[in-house]
Amino acid sequence: MAMSATEIERFIKEALPDARVEIRDLAGDGDHYAANIVSSAFKGKSRVQQHQMVYAALKGRMGGELHALALQTAAPEG
Repeated sequence: MAMSATEIERFIKEALPDARVEIRDLAGDGDHYAANIVSSAFKGKSRVQQHQMVYAALKGRMGGELHALALQTAAPEG
């Protein structure tokens, strides 16, 4: 069963409460998404560490309920 964009956003915001999250369904199939996430929790972290934080927030759903998620992550400016 595929995940909805709303579910993805909810999981991310539970783990990163201050996150600004934008989710796009890339193929219209509920299976391939792109996410742009900005959170102060990413400050000082490498891109790999930031992405690992997002995958951890999804609690093992990557590769199962969620087939593909293209990530763009960043700490807020300033």
